[in-house]
Amino acid sequence: MPHFQIPLDLPHAGRIAERILTLLEAHLEELELDAPDLIDAAERLSSALFRFVDEDENPPDAEANVARDRAAAIARTLVDELEAAHITGDRLGQLVRNLFECLELGEEGAAISLRAGEHPDSLQRPV
Repeated sequence: MPHFQIPLDLPHAGRIAERILTLLEAHLEELELDAPDLIDAAERLSSALFRFVDEDENPPDAEANVARDRAAAIARTLVDELEAAHITGDRLGQLVRNLFECLELGEEGAAISLRAGEHPDSLQRPV
């Protein structure tokens, strides 16, 4: 599957995690839905990456790899919860793909973003 492979970027991954949380909170409020497990996963993802958001660079490799692996595991759970709550969409899927790209997991991101609702023919997807 075509994908973008970019270097690890934990600061940007943290900003994307914040966007996902904000988007989900607004969406759930607008639709008056309650999805506590979904919000919990989004909050855990944002919290896992929060300390990197204001940095210019990744931490040392060993710490960065641990943070990446933890964030990826939480993001996989987040996508499971998105599907369980039937809350998916193109923009949300794009953010999930971007998150995985920033975690150096572009191929997985290209696939898992479809589960999160990204349209297969989205102009944002790699060709």
